[in-house]
Amino acid sequence: MIEALAQMLARYECRRVEDTTRALREILQELALLGLWRAKFFEKAAFYGGTALRILHGLDRFSEDLDFSLLRPMSDFRLDRYSEALERELAAFGFKVRLEVKDKAIETPVQSAFLKADTANVMLVIQAGEPILRQIPGGQIIRIKIEVDTDPPPDFETENRFILLPIPFSVRSYRLPDLFAGKMHAVLCRRWKNRVKGRDWYDLVWYCARHPELHLLHLEQRMRQSGHWSKTKSLGPEQLRGLMAEAVGSLDVEQARKEVLPFVKNSESLDLWSREFFLDVAGRVRCV
Repeated sequence: MIEALAQMLARYECRRVEDTTRALREILQELALLGLWRAKFFEKAAFYGGTALRILHGLDRFSEDLDFSLLRPMSDFRLDRYSEALERELAAFGFKVRLEVKDKAIETPVQSAFLKADTANVMLVIQAGEPILRQIPGGQIIRIKIEVDTDPPPDFETENRFILLPIPFSVRSYRLPDLFAGKMHAVLCRRWKNRVKGRDWYDLVWYCARHPELHLLHLEQRMRQSGHWSKTKSLGPEQLRGLMAEAVGSLDVEQARKEVLPFVKNSESLDLWSREFFLDVAGRVRCV
């Protein structure tokens, strides 16, 4: 177990405490996925969102949360049923963890929990060098938010993707055109405490450069569910282009750049950001 954990950490260049914390966060995410696979969670749910894009498809920015969608609506689904499996899996690799299910003041179809781990204990287990260990304050906690949509919008497809470390296992995930539809819904409709989420726009560029195919029907279903598309006619490519032009036109580019900056290694990739740039990027989306 310790050898596998060391192999996972060796994939990263940890020169600063921030590098180590990010590496440990991603290792925790992958071990959580392993625990969920053992618990047969993926018979009921699929992985999606920015972390799915990073772990399964190589997105070159860090992502914090684990987002899942049930395969079909289930009003009686309970995320806490998987807490023991998650805690047992991570404990086997030396992580002192606990899963805390988040109480909701307002009922929504999204269930949330926080996975917490003591980073100093983890570094001791994998026998990190003293210089790195001294950089991590004792008792520092890594928090990973886990969310499950129990009332998913319809018309999406999933596939099995494979992860090889710490052992080979599989994860059910949205296919890329449906992942892109979810990201486009965030770009067009997300209202994030009256601030722009630059990570959404960064991911938009990533998709358009590598996987520009977007499942338009799934995007429409997401927008209908969130109340952002109520017209009787279907959402078509022309309507999408108009909505994207509106989103770009109202974008605070500088605020978007500042928000995503802590999550990327190469800040030069953000120098070109402008409304003109994003209009060009939007024109590369291919609806399927």
